[in-house]
Amino acid sequence: MSWNWQVIWESLPALLNASLVTIGLVVISGLLGLVLAVPLALARLSKRPYVAALPFVYMFFFRGTPLLVQIFLIYYGIGPFIPDSMKQGWLWDEVLAKPYFWAIVAFTLNTAAYTAEIIRGAVKAIPKGENEAADALGMSYRQKLRRIILPRAFGIMLPAYSNEVIFMLKGSALASTISIMDLTGQAKTLIAKNYATLEMYFAAGVLYLILASVFIAIFRVIERRANRHLFSVPVSTTEVTA
Repeated sequence: MSWNWQVIWESLPALLNASLVTIGLVVISGLLGLVLAVPLALARLSKRPYVAALPFVYMFFFRGTPLLVQIFLIYYGIGPFIPDSMKQGWLWDEVLAKPYFWAIVAFTLNTAAYTAEIIRGAVKAIPKGENEAADALGMSYRQKLRRIILPRAFGIMLPAYSNEVIFMLKGSALASTISIMDLTGQAKTLIAKNYATLEMYFAAGVLYLILASVFIAIFRVIERRANRHLFSVPVSTTEVTA
């Protein structure tokens, strides 16, 4: 069986354009999920059971059910509850009626649950001595949160969070199930035209691999900046005296 490299080359512009949709979905959902994950993680760390209960249920649901089921529940389940008065005008035509919007909602809620658990683990991994030093200096909880807890947790969580972003990149292929022309959706559309199934999925796989490599490289740079104290090379006493 010979490969049709020509059809791959001809389909490349359409797949590259679809890659932009995938990147936008991952980046927007990732940023919104990160913003939502911070208060979820802090509430989950609360010593008051009634405060920690709600984020626990939220995280348990979104981490315990398949992403595909969540996409279907949000896309097909919320629509009937939208009032008819909202199903008109700019908001409906440009936002609420678009599958892309509901895909972002689904991915945001999903990644927020995983990211909140990552942040929770990072906060608990902060050495107790740093919190005790902040208490000795008379810092309030908000001051500790802003100056100690969140900056340190950010550096600790980066390796695990980069994995979550890569998982989200791969999971973004499920957006094609609600007719979004992302990388996988575009590959399926091209297959229906040229019947080059293996070639199209091969090309899409290579593009996913390239995108994953770019995200990994970006996170490595961020990690080195956030944890530069761990990467610094100590100067030996012999070099100083020399």
